[in-house]
Amino acid sequence: MKVKKILAMAISMVMCAAMFAGCGDTESGSDDGGKSAKSGAKDNGGADNDGGEDEVGDTGTADDGDYIYVGIINNDPNESGYRTANDKDLKATFCEENGFKADFYYSLKNDEQITAAQKFIQDEVDYLLLSAADTAGWDTVLQDAQDAGVRVILFDRTIDADESLYEASIVSDMAKEGQTAVDWLKGQGLSDYKIIHLQGVMGSAAQKGRSQALTDTAASDGWEIVEEQTAEWNAEKAQQIVQSVIDSGKDFNVIYAENDDMAKGAVAALDKANISHGVGKDVIVMGFDCNQWALKELLDGNWNYDGQCNPFQSSYIKDIIDKLENDETLSEKTIIMDEKGFDATTITQEDVDNYGI
Repeated sequence: MKVKKILAMAISMVMCAAMFAGCGDTESGSDDGGKSAKSGAKDNGGADNDGGEDEVGDTGTADDGDYIYVGIINNDPNESGYRTANDKDLKATFCEENGFKADFYYSLKNDEQITAAQKFIQDEVDYLLLSAADTAGWDTVLQDAQDAGVRVILFDRTIDADESLYEASIVSDMAKEGQTAVDWLKGQGLSDYKIIHLQGVMGSAAQKGRSQALTDTAASDGWEIVEEQTAEWNAEKAQQIVQSVIDSGKDFNVIYAENDDMAKGAVAALDKANISHGVGKDVIVMGFDCNQWALKELLDGNWNYDGQCNPFQSSYIKDIIDKLENDETLSEKTIIMDEKGFDATTITQEDVDNYGI
């Protein structure tokens, strides 16, 4: 519980005492630097509607002062399998049994998230946990949080803000994810590269990181980007984009989709047009997030590559909160989740079981 809350309680008690006295009562009241976090198996459990959705955590009948109050701002849990797992993981950790009162807010829009952050500050949360929809625009509200004594912890995604405005970040290295995927694609040694690039929500850290490596390599190595559009992480939108390319008669041999759901939508369009895909077939299919069903597609040879994005961040966040509550100095400002890429020719059932979300 914050100092300001303790002071408020103390002031209230003094005022009550004074009030009773006035009524004739004669009885007196008695550090910095990127530590890598292992991804491994799903050891922390596992768990879009555009526009804001507010969910208030169930705090039962206990006094709120008994809990650490956290406001959690996240992207829509229906956005993807990754986000569903991420949200489930957070809810399993930040619950009454672990000493927390948690309120959740979801949106894919940065302005709505910022408004929610301002509301959480007004509500005097102890901690603001943030997975930002966009990397930009957070300086003012984070400064407001700091001025109000609200501690901010980033998770999942980075933002473009001074490090002094938040306590710590537990994030994926999206640029590394993209570079690992593009390095794999380059290693396939195709005679030419004609790529459909399906992007996530524009401006998000995941989109920017996964796009940049492909953009840079295409420019340096002469790869052709046949089509590049955002499908906003959505399978149906991805299917429509790929179907449009097929209908146009353009040649392509790679689908580079920035999440599994968009890869799934792309494959639906390929199947409808009887275009073969996967190992040894006409079109290479690449996704990200490592949903279990997506890794099974690799195992069956229907897809070629899937890049891991580890959603299980809550235990690291809780560890940071525990240290801050005990007035301990944090040894790392940034914790980067350990992640890898999977190749259809080498993936095993054990990989699917251990790494699929």
